[in-house]
Amino acid sequence: MTTILHDHSLRRPVLSRIEDELRSIERSCHVRILFACESGSRGWGFASPDCDYDVRFIYVHRPDWYLRVRPGRDVIERPVDDALDVSGWELRKALGLLARSNPTLFEWLGSPVVYRQDPGFAERFRTLASQHFSDTRGCWHYLSMARRNFRGCLQGDNVRLKTYLYVLRPLLAAQWIASGRGMPPMRFARLVDELIDDEALRDEIIALLFIKLARAESDLGPRFPRIHDYIETALQQLTPPTWPERSGSSPEALDGLLRDSVLLAESV
Repeated sequence: MTTILHDHSLRRPVLSRIEDELRSIERSCHVRILFACESGSRGWGFASPDCDYDVRFIYVHRPDWYLRVRPGRDVIERPVDDALDVSGWELRKALGLLARSNPTLFEWLGSPVVYRQDPGFAERFRTLASQHFSDTRGCWHYLSMARRNFRGCLQGDNVRLKTYLYVLRPLLAAQWIASGRGMPPMRFARLVDELIDDEALRDEIIALLFIKLARAESDLGPRFPRIHDYIETALQQLTPPTWPERSGSSPEALDGLLRDSVLLAESV
């Protein structure tokens, strides 16, 4: 098992606590964690000072867990505390979601902060993911998220500042897909760099980002006019793609990864 960290801004005590939590889950739940990463605002690159750590993982049970008539629970969730929000999906569940092109799972795989991964598993899983990504489903997912967050949280004169980013990030991800670029990157900064050409708009987004990085999650503030106008226009104009989807991998490839991972867990 390899532990990898791509974001050196994370504090060592927090990393040690996360690794301790992952080991505790393996011991108490009798599972093997194959992949663990940071999701949410820390993965996107705009975490507030008081933001917690959203640790997400994929795990596998030993073989006897799969030899049951009644299926077991396929999610592990730890109680959320002041710093950590830790949960994971069982591998068979994760592979089923991958086959249906679940955008959340693709974000996990693209996270710039990886706490732990089995190299062989990660390579095979990412290869399968590239074969199953659906441009249409992904674009609709992000567009619907952006519309929902915009209608629900950005209609007053004073708004929760972080919500702008929770609208902009999925909106830019949808635009990335609609432009034919495939799976969008996790980092918000890259989406802005490659998709926003208007310098005044880019400057306002950067100003918002610095405010978000320095202030609490719940802070309110006045509207950002250029960002607001851009969001309204883009939400009206964006059309999800209708080009042919990828054919996907064979069911045998998904079954093979599950089988090999389960058999490997038996020896651990």
